[in-house]
Amino acid sequence: MQDTATAGARPSAVLTIIIPALNEGSVIADLMASLAPLRVRGVEVVVVDGGSTDGTAEAAALGADQVIVAPCGRARQMNAGAAAGHAPVLLFLHADTRLPANADQLILNGLGAAGLEWGRFDVRIEGASRWLHVVASFMNLRSRITGIATGDQAMFVTRRAFDALRGFPDQALMEDVELSSRLKQRGPPLRLRPPVVTSGRRWSARGVARTIILMWWIRLLYFFGVAPDRLARLYR
Repeated sequence: MQDTATAGARPSAVLTIIIPALNEGSVIADLMASLAPLRVRGVEVVVVDGGSTDGTAEAAALGADQVIVAPCGRARQMNAGAAAGHAPVLLFLHADTRLPANADQLILNGLGAAGLEWGRFDVRIEGASRWLHVVASFMNLRSRITGIATGDQAMFVTRRAFDALRGFPDQALMEDVELSSRLKQRGPPLRLRPPVVTSGRRWSARGVARTIILMWWIRLLYFFGVAPDRLARLYR
């Protein structure tokens, strides 16, 4: 793993936001700008680049405390970011997702008040299709019923719990579902209603109906034990 920018590392950070990225040059600068007010309040931002060729790392360096390079793969990148961060609470954020303005306060106050170790936000999907609102509503409902979170919901967890479970499992897909399933055995998640806003680009590119079917099919296959490597080939 190569560290490309560490001058801004924050040993006294209250929350570390970890962003796995691969060729996210079109969105990473806007994300860094949206996180600037949180950094003023003591939040550390760590971007973990998986080998981008579009200038993602260079653009991220303008607004992150650390930019590191790790082997490509979301689970590996997020684990590397957790190892590089300094805060007692970790938040894992996709590059195309925006947090509520007071996300840090919601997380830290919520976990402390409830005595919980992990949680997630509700999600809103941004895009032209009116079906994206329906998709997001079902995602939030499913998460409330099952207690399982996905990466789109900006999962957060105490470092103690994350380390106890040895981080995300090293698998090609469904690492978020697997980790939240393990966390659920330690206790329920904190469910924050103010939504994160994630891009609907994946849904638009593949078609909303096709993406819904694909995602549910992948979850069903995973439930029945199909290997994540095989599922990742379906997802591409």
